[in-house]
Amino acid sequence: MTELSFLTAPGMSAGFIAETRPRAHGAGIDPYEYDRVTAPIDSLLQWPDACRAAALDHRARAERAAERGRVRTAGQHHRLAARWFHLAALLPDPDRERAAAVAAEADRSMGAALALLEPRARRIAGEGYAGWLRLPQPPDAVRASDAAGGRFPLVVLVPGMDSSKEEFHGPADALLARGVAVLAVDGPGQGVLATGPALGPDHRHAIGRALDHALAVAAELPAMPSAGPSAGLSAGPGAGAGAGAEAVGAAEAVVPAGGVIDPGRIAVLGLSLGGYLAAAVAAHDPRVRAAALVSGPYRLDWDGVVPFVTATLARRCGDASAARAFVEQLDLAALAPRLRGLPVLLVEGGADRIPGVTNADALTADLPDVELLHVPYGNHLLGNALPDWLPDLADWLAETLEARA
Repeated sequence: MTELSFLTAPGMSAGFIAETRPRAHGAGIDPYEYDRVTAPIDSLLQWPDACRAAALDHRARAERAAERGRVRTAGQHHRLAARWFHLAALLPDPDRERAAAVAAEADRSMGAALALLEPRARRIAGEGYAGWLRLPQPPDAVRASDAAGGRFPLVVLVPGMDSSKEEFHGPADALLARGVAVLAVDGPGQGVLATGPALGPDHRHAIGRALDHALAVAAELPAMPSAGPSAGLSAGPGAGAGAGAEAVGAAEAVVPAGGVIDPGRIAVLGLSLGGYLAAAVAAHDPRVRAAALVSGPYRLDWDGVVPFVTATLARRCGDASAARAFVEQLDLAALAPRLRGLPVLLVEGGADRIPGVTNADALTADLPDVELLHVPYGNHLLGNALPDWLPDLADWLAETLEARA
């Protein structure tokens, strides 16, 4: 059994709450709301229920707004519910059933949000993966697709150790605003699959299957017709993702040749441990034309990381021995020969305190052409410095994929 006594160690809750605050902000949680929700917590054992209560409050607000026909407000509250449900699942929770339930609720709330706000979004799921395929909305959709025969570039967003497809709204929204489609994927051991298949070296194969599935779905989606920003927002409360697709002028839309995604313009974006996982995908999947790695590990030393990390990895990988084996083979230097010649952007925070994460000197030695975006005061995932890297990251991905057209 995974050792979890550290959860009740003196000062642990205050430290975890402070460390997680910028991450929650980066995920789209208002810092003042975060402080109100976490203020009563004096033991990390209370964390899941406090976050879940905040999520349920937003879900209730969403349902009230939907009853009044306030579609955007309902969708925004569903998105906030998804974020809070995700935060509830951050800990290596001793209650495995509770952990699985909140991950499923995050998925459900995100589906409700997308049904209202982005009716062409689609949920995909299969062996070892579950994801959200999201397409740009007008006017970005029209401008971007017109430039490429009705097809969008695609970025596959790969979350990390304790993350999920419901966390990284900021990067996804920034890419969508630049006319880039986004596929955010839970792989083995992540999000709704956290208590299912184990996180490990086969993760990249699951992402490959998810990409296959997304391209097949995209091949059936019509191009976005010219429409106002509120097009397609007629889906009712509780509708599944994509339920309002027919509302978006489907009669005048056509499916472009090859579908709405351009298979020649695909990139990966990995965050935290997802940086390594995304690099593994880029190194082995010839469809990937660029990679951006944010706070990703270069190498990890099992004996050098904190109990929170080892406990979480043990849960996600199946047990401690499997987690140690996975960590010991985690080495970006081994992937470097396969990444040479591929555009790679490395984003790192100078105040990142996780040992082995984003070792820029080592990685640039292995990959001389890698581009570095270094924020000296940025912490892990740089939630305390969003304006200093997020717009540039989104621009780099959009421009790199455009150059590949």
